[in-house]
Amino acid sequence: MKKISSFLCVTMLLMVALLAPPAVAQTGPKTLIVYDAPAGSEYTKLGMAYGIMLKNLLGHFDSNAELLPAQNYVAGKMQAYDATFYLGSYYDNPLPAAFLSDASTTTKTVVWFKYNLWQLAWNPAYGFPAKFGFDYSTLRGLNALPTAANPAPGFFDTIGYKGKSFVKYYTFDSATGAINADPDIGTTTVLDPVKASVLVPVTNPKTGETVPYVTRSGKFWYVADMPFSFIGPRDRYLVLADLLHDMLGVNTPEKHRALVRLEDVGAMVSVSAMKTLTDYLYGKHIPFSIATIPRYVDALGVYNGNIPQTVPLSQATNLKTALNYALPRGAEVVMHGYTHQYSNIRDPHTGVSGDDYEFWNIVTNSPVAEDSTAWAQDRITKGKAELTSNGYTPVAWETPHYHSSALASKVFAKPANFSTTYQRVVYFTADKPNFNPVPNKDFGVGQIFPYVIKKDYYGQRIIPESLGNIEYDIRAIDPTSNFNYTWQDIVTNADYAKVVRDGYASFFFHPFWLEPDVGTPGFADFKKVIDGITALGYTWIAPSQAQ
Repeated sequence: MKKISSFLCVTMLLMVALLAPPAVAQTGPKTLIVYDAPAGSEYTKLGMAYGIMLKNLLGHFDSNAELLPAQNYVAGKMQAYDATFYLGSYYDNPLPAAFLSDASTTTKTVVWFKYNLWQLAWNPAYGFPAKFGFDYSTLRGLNALPTAANPAPGFFDTIGYKGKSFVKYYTFDSATGAINADPDIGTTTVLDPVKASVLVPVTNPKTGETVPYVTRSGKFWYVADMPFSFIGPRDRYLVLADLLHDMLGVNTPEKHRALVRLEDVGAMVSVSAMKTLTDYLYGKHIPFSIATIPRYVDALGVYNGNIPQTVPLSQATNLKTALNYALPRGAEVVMHGYTHQYSNIRDPHTGVSGDDYEFWNIVTNSPVAEDSTAWAQDRITKGKAELTSNGYTPVAWETPHYHSSALASKVFAKPANFSTTYQRVVYFTADKPNFNPVPNKDFGVGQIFPYVIKKDYYGQRIIPESLGNIEYDIRAIDPTSNFNYTWQDIVTNADYAKVVRDGYASFFFHPFWLEPDVGTPGFADFKKVIDGITALGYTWIAPSQAQ
């Protein structure tokens, strides 16, 4: 049984590394992202990580945003931009007087997130309340500290938007006392409803209180928290993704498209399973894609009697049969790594194609030993050659397990390699990571996308995979496959994705769930996902049609 890959969990911060992005021409709104970078703190680079995530979303609008630490801001700078976004990620980080003055007087759009609005609102020199018609009130967090007896005391965690409730992530480990959550919000009070209005509310279910989540006064916007922390497919992150259209003044019509991808399809794929899925989708007139692994490697012989095995595409009879049957029936090929495993080690499971990481050592949480532009390029070149020499042309790239080094991600994006990627991505804040919890440690953030990103931080064009995949707990067969994610979860995610006016419903599915020895209702559940997303009003498209 192959290990099931998944990127469904709430995005957590990883301490990893990043290389600077290539220069990209400005074609859409000109935007500036100002972020907290307090010197001497272990969170110095956290603001940059959030800035990268915002920059990626702005890439949907053809905006190549400039990233700027707050302390480097100079007077008059925001006047040269259509919109300035300030990411207040660090409590009471001192902001330059020039920034505060410009934010209070500019005629351009300003979007302020979470902390430090009090430095502007409570300083009488700026006349903020009278000018904008609302005032900053106070910071609110957990109702009480959690305990074993009261593990979830509550906070303002439920954001209401377009008829949906977006609940912020929260977990508490009573054994260690660790809290995984971002409960702080900045509360505001509207003083003059002619000047200011509450666009989105947030509620504290434990107390019944409701306060503003997004407040707007003309071109000044305030967002009560940091929507990039602990993101997920039903998170308030989607609220921001939709509101960015309004913040940037981009008039986008309502349009919802759906994508389905058959995942981890390699030499050992079941032809029967692939034919069943192909016939079903073809009968529904639904185009689809196949995440194809060009070369199969079982470096340790895990599935071959302890004898290492390699199967090039030229000898992969099952794979070629499946592809040759699917392509005339609406399928497109996505290149899913070269071997989708790394060397002759367990990274972390079996060392077999489809099971393990290829461009990242997940065991040590670091780039692989060979990581370089030349090494990554060699694997891309070899993988594409295997496909093209056998008559297959990939329309996009998908990184194995959505995780690679910054250097490798930049290689994938090279025009000679792939004009498009189809995935989620992990982004890093330095090229040489500091893993210690000391000042200037580096962060990495995993990001999902609700729509096409025309140019991300690495220069990649990204087609989204936003919903996840069906998973079953089959630990009796495969101890590493012990997680359930149902067809209902996928369809519910798609329902939430519709709040984004041009949001995608994009999921993937492993054909091995149809194999009899697995004993799951894979095909029945797959059909339920297709029917559920169709009933929501999405239009199915192929990756080559994504815009």
